[in-house]
Amino acid sequence: MRPDLVYVSISAFGPTGPYAKKPAYDHIIQGIVGAAAAQADPETGRPENIRTIFCDKLTAQVVAQGITAALLARERGKGGQHLRVSMLDAAIAFLWPDCGANETVLEEDANVQPLLSATYRVSEAADGYFVAAGISDAQIHGMFRAFGRPELVTDPRFATAAARMQNMEALLAEFSDERVDLKRAEVLDALEAEDVPCGPVYSNLGEVLSDPQVVASQTFLESSHPQLGRMREPRPPIRFEGTPAAIQRPAPTLGQHTDEVLGELGVGAATLAELRREGVVC
Repeated sequence: MRPDLVYVSISAFGPTGPYAKKPAYDHIIQGIVGAAAAQADPETGRPENIRTIFCDKLTAQVVAQGITAALLARERGKGGQHLRVSMLDAAIAFLWPDCGANETVLEEDANVQPLLSATYRVSEAADGYFVAAGISDAQIHGMFRAFGRPELVTDPRFATAAARMQNMEALLAEFSDERVDLKRAEVLDALEAEDVPCGPVYSNLGEVLSDPQVVASQTFLESSHPQLGRMREPRPPIRFEGTPAAIQRPAPTLGQHTDEVLGELGVGAATLAELRREGVVC
């Protein structure tokens, strides 16, 4: 093996353990790592998976970060190395800082609090949905005023962050299933006037395309795919000032760039042909 080679093995559960040989898809991982539990219906407790392949996509990002770190280590004289990444580990590491907060401190007198996810409620206006979030005293009290409940500002249960944490269920009950009899734009205007973080909740993905901030940010680009024709897709999310990223070409077909990649690594034509005959590469 080349001593400077950086390569990655990706699996569902890792190389050892009772699940090592089991097949899995994203939603299988979600159930095992606790993602479904974190999305449980607050009334019934029924777990619900997140309806997107977040474990797949998250693991890809972890792999990219790992490769970048390993390449930097190589540049600093540490040589190449083999990285092993499992979807299980990646998803748990992602979930644990907030979803696993009450499973982190192991002392018997640990203070168990409602999780941050308890505040992730979608509210309904007369013509659509919205979400508002308050953390500081000013934001929470601004929400009370915007929702026409100024009397709650002086309620000792909600006066401070510590008091609100102790009375989170009571706080949520004040607003649970309460429909605001104003249009969404009016509600958001009232919240913004109080400097409360808020925003619309769209009922379909098509509405995202016309959101004024998405349009202003030029988040979506159109391109032409050689097989599919016109396409709309999000631009690379990191805006590099010195080396701007761009969508240059579609994802390659299987083996399309084998010669190019191995050629850059110094693999000659004869060796490449042998690797292909042996089924090592496509």
